[in-house]
Order: sequence, then structure tokens, then C-alpha cells
Amino acid sequence: MEVIELPVSEYVGPVVPDWCPGCGDFGILKGVELASSHSHVAPDDLLVVSGIGCSSNLPGFVHAYGIHGIHGRAVPLATGARLANPDLQVVVAGGDGDGYGIGLSHLIHAIRRNVDLTYVVSNNMIYGLTTGQASPTSAIGAVTKSTPEGDIEQPINPMLLALAAGCGYVARGFSGQVDHLAGLIAGGIAHHGFALIDVLSPCVTFNHVNTYAYFKDRVYKLEEAGHDPSDLEAALARAQEWGERIPIGLLYEAERPTYEDLEPALKMGPPVKQPLHRPEDAAAFEELVAGLS
Repeated sequence: MEVIELPVSEYVGPVVPDWCPGCGDFGILKGVELASSHSHVAPDDLLVVSGIGCSSNLPGFVHAYGIHGIHGRAVPLATGARLANPDLQVVVAGGDGDGYGIGLSHLIHAIRRNVDLTYVVSNNMIYGLTTGQASPTSAIGAVTKSTPEGDIEQPINPMLLALAAGCGYVARGFSGQVDHLAGLIAGGIAHHGFALIDVLSPCVTFNHVNTYAYFKDRVYKLEEAGHDPSDLEAALARAQEWGERIPIGLLYEAERPTYEDLEPALKMGPPVKQPLHRPEDAAAFEELVAGLS
């Protein structure tokens, strides 16, 4: 059967994004649209799930199925949808507060289970929706509404955390380089297993330090630096680079069986496509009830 790549316009939703002008989330939205087109995922085979935050409005702007969930719970919602119907391509969208704060344990367990999800995190190092408090990735010394004298907490390193948890696809993009980002998201979609794409995404309203100019002066592409994404030790070293040089690209990729591959309940196909009642099940239920009476 011939596979046809749909135009990007097929993934553009009818609702116009209401993010602040210049927000990095515009680049992430375009990256998701481009990646879906390049991956030959039809809109009716695509589900975008999010939690709460500026970036979590993304499902409403994509022509696909969408779930706008609750704070920090995007990954378990996406896991449930994926296991109910493994024929769906599920992309999770969220921010650093949603994903690396209240939702952090869900991220770690989804990596551990290796559910076949693609998680795109808009990392702007600030809480944007709640107007500028320090987030789990805010730098030490960051002056915010909640840390007026400077943040004293060590920021989370999502790349290092994902690698240590055993994630099979770990990448970092920059929303100011959309084509490059789209390639990373497409790679995550193609990857057989859990994929994390952390995106350096400037918040133009509340973070005036980590700006487009800040990242443009610092980011470099791993593929141009000769990095081998199959080398875990090298990936761990690159994940700890931050400062005058910040790597973007695919840090690490390795495949292992997914949760869907190993779950016996999925051997007969997607549960949503299986009959709710089978004669043998009914007979077994009646026998169980009779034994309890």
C-alpha cells in the first residue's frame, strides 16, 4: 500500500493559538505538525495529550484527537489511551512545571515501563501560566516572583534524569530551530518505545534571561559535533553540558521491548476493538457467581 505524506496544513487546527507573541510554544506547535506530516501519521490516527500550563493548550491547536488533562497527569492519561488503543500514535505535550514538577514520578515510571509515547516538553525554566514563579528547571540565582532574592534550589537536569531512568530516546531541541526540532519529534514518533524531547522554549513575558538570543549564542547540534547517539557514556557526558555551550539533537537512542510488546492483554489486539462480552467470559462469570453464593 502506498504511504502518502499529508501536507502540514492537514494538521493545523481551526483554533488560533493565544500564546504571547513570540512564545516558544509556536515553534513547538509547528514542530509537532511537521513531524506528524513527515511521519505519515493521519490526523485520525493521532492523539495529543497535555496537562496544565501555557504549552498544555497545544492539543486545542492541532487537527487530531486531543485531551487537555489536569496538572501533572498528562503521561498517565496518555498511557491509558495508548494501552486502550495501541493503534493510536500518542504525543504528550507539556511544560517543565507540569512534566518535571508535579508530574515527575509519572515520567519516570512511563520510562521504566517503556510505554510507546512521544513526550515533548516545553522547557522555559519558569512557570508561565501562573505569571512567573520559579520552576524545577530554573537556574540557581534566578529572580522570579517566588524567588525575589534568587532561586537557591539546584535545577533538575531532565536529560540526565531520563538517561539514568533508562529512557530509550532522549533528545533536546530549540524552538528557535523548528526544522531541526521537527526532525527530533519525528524520530521520537518513529522510535519503538518511550521518547523524551526536551525543548528549550523561551518565555518572552516572564523569563528575560533564557531568551532566543541567549540560546542562539550557545546551542550547537550534536550531529555536527560527531556525537554517537548509541554511546550511553557519551550521552551522559553531553547531558551535563550547560553554560557557554548547550547541545541540541539526539543524545541517545536504544530499543528494548515496550510495555505493549509484553502485556498479555494486548496479544489479541487493541482492547477498544475487542468485543465487550464473549460467551466463554459470560459462562466463567456465572460459574464464579454460583461458587460465591
